Amino acid sequence: MKPFPAWIGDLPEVDTPFEGLEGRLLSGPHGQTVFFLATRDLDVTPHSHGAQYGVVVNGRVELRVGGENRVLGPGDAYEIAAGEEHAARVEAGTALVEVFQEPDRYRAKG
Repeated sequence: MKPFPAWIGDLPEVDTPFEGLEGRLLSGPHGQTVFFLATRDLDVTPHSHGAQYGVVVNGRVELRVGGENRVLGPGDAYEIAAGEEHAARVEAGTALVEVFQEPDRYRAKG
């Protein structure tokens, strides 16, 4: 899972509803961190959940939060409040690290 270190690839694979989005899951009782890699261009439809914080490692994300559009690139961070509707367009090859307030936002595959 470039550009992440090899050991990230040893973490459990995350089960996501987004085709073209791979991820590795680090989970604990107080939240989750997911290392995502977009294997193709994808659109994330408007949705909401608990609080989320993310950093773009490489690539490009067009993020819409609360009616505001932002274009994010490497090193850019974003925060989404709990319950705030958001959507995104993620370019193929984009890598993200996202932290979720909810400890059960995602499940490991299998």
